[in-house]
Amino acid sequence: MAEEVVPVFAQQSIKVRKLELDQPWTWLRKGWQDCLKTPSVSFTYGVLAAITGYVITWGLFTFDMVYLVLPFVAGFLIVGPILAVGLYEASRRGEAGEATTLGQALAAFKRNTSQIALMGMALLLLMIFWARMAAILFFLYFGMEPPDFANLFVSTFLSASSWPFLVIGSAIGGGFAFFAFAISVVSIPLLLDRPETNIIEAIATSVRAVQANFLPLLLWGGLIVVFTLAGLVTLYLGLIVTLPLIGHATWHAYRDIVAHDES
Repeated sequence: MAEEVVPVFAQQSIKVRKLELDQPWTWLRKGWQDCLKTPSVSFTYGVLAAITGYVITWGLFTFDMVYLVLPFVAGFLIVGPILAVGLYEASRRGEAGEATTLGQALAAFKRNTSQIALMGMALLLLMIFWARMAAILFFLYFGMEPPDFANLFVSTFLSASSWPFLVIGSAIGGGFAFFAFAISVVSIPLLLDRPETNIIEAIATSVRAVQANFLPLLLWGGLIVVFTLAGLVTLYLGLIVTLPLIGHATWHAYRDIVAHDES
């Protein structure tokens, strides 16, 4: 990994390192090592994510909003970073040679409560906005009587008339996902690691990191999508492994990307 750094602000101690293209594979390796070091914390988080997926899906069925299943599944990519705060804490403590209990992981947000909460709220609002946009797009193409669950997959993916809907929906969803990735790729670990940091500094650092390392972080974003989709298409069961893997790896991404001037 190259050691060249670029400042985020002209008079601020946080700097962003330039990375090699293949660095994301190292983050995955270290993330898996962290999963094995703290299995009770890591895989419990994965189980909780799977249960949350089932609850949301059940709620959409209950309120006859099954057409929003796919947008909410895609929305997991938007809010995922805030769900992994406890995993970042486990990795942070592991670097310091400290053990982490599930209670300590769940309470990790207390290190910087207000700023982490603001970041979580921003991502949640972004996901809600995306869900509303997806619903509007869905009704524009399918009318006010959307297909029932039995015909949803065929009507959405296997009908030639739905191709414009898929192309436009994927483009809009991809834009939302990239924006969420750009503002959160290192911001939440930074807020956790440096409680004196505020949300503006954290988001600016994250965006600067993407600007300075576009190709490595594009690869990293692609890997996140692949592992997240692998977790979702297995009826959420895959999240038991993929969520903690990506969560721990994200901490190591932050540690490689963000440099602090300690002087």
